[in-house]
Amino acid sequence: MEHTFQSFASDRIDTSSLHQLLLGAVAPRPIAFASTIDSDGWPNLSPYSFFNVFSANPPILIFSPARRVRDNTTKHTLENIKEIPEVVINIVSYPIVEQMSLSSTEYDKGVNEFEKAGLTMLPSRHVKPFRVAESPVQFECKVNEIVPLGKEGGAGNLILCEVLETHVNKDILDESGRIDPRSIDLVARMGGNYYSRAADGLFEIEKPLKEKGIGVDCLPKPIIDSSVFSGNELGRLGNQKNLPSSEEIDSFLVHNPLIKNKIESENEREIFTFAKALLDTGQTEKALHVIQAKIEHDGSTRNSENDR
Repeated sequence: MEHTFQSFASDRIDTSSLHQLLLGAVAPRPIAFASTIDSDGWPNLSPYSFFNVFSANPPILIFSPARRVRDNTTKHTLENIKEIPEVVINIVSYPIVEQMSLSSTEYDKGVNEFEKAGLTMLPSRHVKPFRVAESPVQFECKVNEIVPLGKEGGAGNLILCEVLETHVNKDILDESGRIDPRSIDLVARMGGNYYSRAADGLFEIEKPLKEKGIGVDCLPKPIIDSSVFSGNELGRLGNQKNLPSSEEIDSFLVHNPLIKNKIESENEREIFTFAKALLDTGQTEKALHVIQAKIEHDGSTRNSENDR
């Protein structure tokens, strides 16, 4: 398969266009709904999608209010943090996404975005900035460091925040006390005007931590060479801890006579397509048994024909 690319040298493209490429490609991005306060006590609330968690011990969140591309000015959030090095990072869920978007309007200094967006100011326990009561999770943070990344428009300013206390709405916790990904209903930024709603696209992938997967390179060549399986499906098969042995295949076929008949009567592509359907329903181990059984059956059939 031939891959073609259009390439952009960073020193030969204008900042605005490069900015849009970055936002379109590095996505979806979580949103830091940052609440700050200035030395006169004026609150400010603004969202930033250059944001993530970078450490658990100590608990560190980092977000970046970039200098405006159009006129190289800085944002109230950055100015406030230089005066009062504290921030509450509120997590954005779908029920408040429109209010969050409204708060990104560049209101004049002193205008309360909580009020403009119709959000509730909730006093914090350890820092001066207010929490957003409607946010499902709120992190009260002290600012450890500000790292400017440049002096021109578009340059970021990394705000390194240490979490002092985390507030979690009880409604989003599951029975084990963990945050349920469907209940929290997170949103994330894409490029342009687009957002992503996490709950609409949730899926699970078993982490390859407890067992070492055999890897795609150790799968039988007919599987790797087949056009039936996607890269994701090969990755799922490669995450199995071993290939089934001949004894395991024999036992599998004894307990699954209909599959045995299918393997003996249908061609390789048909069987691989059947195995693909098993993968789609999460039956990875069974799919690998079916594939391996077909490969062994065809191999033994060819050997028998050659012996005649």
